Amino acid sequence: MEESQQLAMGGAPAAGTVKSASKSILRRVSNRALHLLARMAPGATSVRPFLHRLRGAKIGANVFIGEDVYLENEYPERVEIGEGVQVGLRSTIIAHTRGPSRVVIERNAFIGASCIIAVSPGKTLTIGEGAVIGVGSCITSDIPANTFYAGDKAKPIAQVTVPLTADTSYMKFLRGLRPLRK
Repeated sequence: MEESQQLAMGGAPAAGTVKSASKSILRRVSNRALHLLARMAPGATSVRPFLHRLRGAKIGANVFIGEDVYLENEYPERVEIGEGVQVGLRSTIIAHTRGPSRVVIERNAFIGASCIIAVSPGKTLTIGEGAVIGVGSCITSDIPANTFYAGDKAKPIAQVTVPLTADTSYMKFLRGLRPLRK
């Protein structure tokens, strides 16, 4: 049973959770409406970041948010996206599981399409500056700066010496990768 349903029926929230009913119903409804609009609206570098900022997410300048990105619905204020970050199509960023946590994506990081970023309760998950997350990766722990992670169970593959920003060609990024030794 969802926490809001428990509260509405007079029950107490589950242990270790934050009472989500503390937000007004109007705020919660408007967050969801803005979220739906942001997932479908055009404007990956303008409209979508603006709508998520209205929801409370902290988003820097020159951020690209791809189509159908799911950006934390219950606690958008717990998501920080630094300047120059790119979030690929259909990626999911979850800053709560059983209560609010925090996701920090530092500047010039690149999140590939269909990635999942999820954090444990009460923790902060940080994706370091210039880090690159490969398509379809699942991230549940910190990613060091300037590191390329990829795969179902993402693991370090290479050190990033040239961040994959909107102004960087893919070939220049590839030439800047330094394989990690096993």
